[in-house]
Amino acid sequence: MRLTIAAVLAVSVCCLGLTACEPHKRTFGEKVRDTIDPPQGPVEKAGRSIDRATGN
Repeated sequence: MRLTIAAVLAVSVCCLGLTACEPHKRTFGEKVRDTIDPPQGPVEKAGRSIDRATGN
């Protein structure tokens, strides 16, 4: 019985981590900015992605 409960708890913890990850969908303003002023290279592109992910 304890093994079953431990297994269920382990699966629950793993699934909670996966449900927190959702893809970021760009807003209309972000799409316009990327069209008018596209990122210049991979570093700027990564910087924009990080800024959008953190909400800054």
